[in-house]
Amino acid sequence: MLWFFVAVPLLVTGYLLSLKRKSKMAVRYASLSLFKDAMPGRSLRRHVPPLLFLLAVAGMLFAVARPATVISLPSEHDVVILAMDVSGSMRADDVKPTRLAAAQAAARTFIRDTPRSTRVGVVAFAGSAALVQAPTSNRDDVLAAIDGLQLQNATAVGSGILVSLKAIFPDREFEVKPRRGGFAAAGGTRAPQQQAGAAPVAPGSYGSAAIILLTDGQTTSGPDPVDAARLAADHGVRVYTVGVGTPEGQVLTGEGWSIRVRLDEDALKIVADLTRGEYFFAGNAVDLKKVYEALTKRLVFEKRETEVTALFSAIAAALAMVSAALSLLWFNRIL
Repeated sequence: MLWFFVAVPLLVTGYLLSLKRKSKMAVRYASLSLFKDAMPGRSLRRHVPPLLFLLAVAGMLFAVARPATVISLPSEHDVVILAMDVSGSMRADDVKPTRLAAAQAAARTFIRDTPRSTRVGVVAFAGSAALVQAPTSNRDDVLAAIDGLQLQNATAVGSGILVSLKAIFPDREFEVKPRRGGFAAAGGTRAPQQQAGAAPVAPGSYGSAAIILLTDGQTTSGPDPVDAARLAADHGVRVYTVGVGTPEGQVLTGEGWSIRVRLDEDALKIVADLTRGEYFFAGNAVDLKKVYEALTKRLVFEKRETEVTALFSAIAAALAMVSAALSLLWFNRIL
C-alpha cells in the first residue's frame, strides 16, 4: 500500500499552484498594505500549518501500509518447567562445586526472580524422568524440590522433554518410540510416535508455557531428544537448552570403571532450534548464573514482531490537530 505515497508530491504540487494563483490575484488589490497581506510567503510561519498537515497525511498513508517492528513486550508465560539432569555425570566438579550443585544454586536465583504470576514446575531426569514438582506458584515448594534432587544413573534427555510436555498439557498423552540403532542427528528421520490428539501448530507459537532444559551429557537411554523436540515444536512450546560443563569434559571413576563425560552441544542446539528456543553454554558456575539471569529476562519480556499502525495513526492525528490549531491561532481560519 506504499504506492499511496504518490499523493504526497501531488499535494505539494497543488499547494505550490495555489500559492502561484494567490500571487496573481494579489496584484488586483489597490491598497499596498492589502497587497502585502495577500502576498503568500511573506512569513515562513504561513507555511507551517500546511507542512504539518502534509506530514499528517504522510503518517496516515504509512499507517495504511500496516508497518511492523520487533519490540520487547511482556510475556504471557503462565507455566515454566525446569527440566534438570540428575544423571551421575552431574557430580563432576569441573563446574564448582559440582555441576549439580551449581545448577541448583542458579535455579534458586531463577525461581526468586521469576514473576509470582508464573507457575514453575520441576522435572528431574536421568535414566528416566519424573515430575518432582507440579507447576505451582508456591516458591518454597519449588525450592524444596530443587534442593531434594538426587543423582541417578544414565541420561534420558528425551524423557525429560516428554514429561515436561505432560506437565504443561496434563490432559494429553506424549510418546516417542525409542529409535533403533542409536539416536538422531541433524537431518535424521523421524521415529514413529503417538500424537497427542491435537493438530500441529507453528513452532514457538504457544506463549503460555516454556521449558528450560539443563543437562551436561549425552543421551544414553530413552527416546531420542530430537524426536521429543519435534513433538514439543508441534505443540508450539519453546525449549531453552542449557549445556553445563567444560568443553574437554571430565573423567569420572568408580569401582573398576572410568568414563569421560562430555557435553553434547549439537543435540541441544538442534532441540532449541526446532522449538524456536535458544541454546546457552555454561562452562562454570558464574556463566550458569548469568544464563539463568538471561532466561529470566527472556521469559519476562519477549521480542515479537508487532504491528505499529496505531502509533503512526496517533502521530498523524496529532499533527493534523496541531496544524489546525496553529492555523486558527495565527490566521483565524484553517489554511
